Amino acid sequence: MTSSERPLLLYDGDCTFCRAWVARGRHVLGERIEWATYQDAAQRIPGVPREQFARAVHLWEPGGRVSRAAEAVFRALALAPGRGLPLLLYRFLPGFRPVSEACYAWVARHRPEVHA
Repeated sequence: MTSSERPLLLYDGDCTFCRAWVARGRHVLGERIEWATYQDAAQRIPGVPREQFARAVHLWEPGGRVSRAAEAVFRALALAPGRGLPLLLYRFLPGFRPVSEACYAWVARHRPEVHA
């Protein structure tokens, strides 16, 4: 599914908020992952409705692991040296996972481009 052995992160290319955070992520992660808009690359991922891509970022890792929303962000960040703490907190600190996902969902619902 990915063009290399790098993880693939799909995001909403029509969302200015998403594009700004991806630009920041590119600065931190560089070429450690493959970046693509779901509008350009969703056809590479059969069986996932486009609406699902519009709601949250998705990270496909070599080996087939898929994560979305806050988990995808934390898993991607953990690929950069010194950036793994949020993923550790997400995985092991009670309450951090649901709070992170709720915050992600709130932000996603309040993007100017989202009308759902």
